Amino acid sequence: MKIDAKNLPAVSIGDSKRIKVGEWVVAIGSPFGLENTVTAGIVSAKGRDTGDYTPFIQTDVAVNPGNSGGPLINMQGQVIGINSQIYSRTGGFMGISFAIPIDEAIRVVDQLKTTGFVVRGKIGVAIDSVSRELAESIGLGKPIGALVRSVEAGGAADKAGAQAGDIITRFDGKTIERATDLPRIVGEVKPGTRVPMQVFRRGAERTLQVTVSEWAKETKTASEKPTPAPKSGAEKSPIGVAAVDLNDAQKKELGVKSGVLVEAVQASAERDGLRVGDVVTTMNNVEITSAKQFRDLAATLPAGKPVALLVRRGDAAQFILIRPKAIGE
Repeated sequence: MKIDAKNLPAVSIGDSKRIKVGEWVVAIGSPFGLENTVTAGIVSAKGRDTGDYTPFIQTDVAVNPGNSGGPLINMQGQVIGINSQIYSRTGGFMGISFAIPIDEAIRVVDQLKTTGFVVRGKIGVAIDSVSRELAESIGLGKPIGALVRSVEAGGAADKAGAQAGDIITRFDGKTIERATDLPRIVGEVKPGTRVPMQVFRRGAERTLQVTVSEWAKETKTASEKPTPAPKSGAEKSPIGVAAVDLNDAQKKELGVKSGVLVEAVQASAERDGLRVGDVVTTMNNVEITSAKQFRDLAATLPAGKPVALLVRRGDAAQFILIRPKAIGE
């Protein structure tokens, strides 16, 4: 909306990055058509993930139909957010409302004014979260970062040397606390920009240089390949898994340099998520190069302590935690 006027009063803009959980805020709007209504509450949480790109401000300020688009204001009279949505099972306010941080709103407005559309960056990875148990098993320490399940062939991450099974811990100098942080942080980077990306791989940190590409709405998802029929032999393994070597043709087809093919699993390993046809590439950060090495490593594992297997399934990778047992159990 644009009007021809001068000397209009204007609100001051605050810094949404400086807000604190527990501080008082007010919302102004027209709920149910009741104009200039002011409601008050506190900031309940920051960076609430309800979508891929916007870290919402969560409050307990009463927000109802007619409040959307109105300002969220701090006690200094500064706009720190734009009231956007609520969580409700009835359609009415239930104590949980969300506002778009004003910093994000201004960034989007600037892009719209400059180009007429919003551009977001992407690097071409499918990701998953990192559990506490997994972090402890692979030596990461605490559950931070985004686990790379698959890497888009020819994409920005692929060109930078990222691999399925990497855990991205920092991007463009910003720490990835949760997996959901990564799409937002990558999306904020201008396409074509070269930035550092820190990954945790096989027990060590390394830094890759990524040239961010432009996000497109249509992306291809990897399909899982059919798995061969199970065979016997898993009962002799302390982790309930029987595996065989990969030949050169299989390695080329799967896009791996090493690993072993799972040909049989016991019920315990199957419950943990392992399947016949999976390819195990590492065990507790140790690269698996042969079936004999796989068996020898499994034989040295202490019973009951989780072991982290990095597994390729189709075009995707994931960590699976299995608890070894004593032979004969």
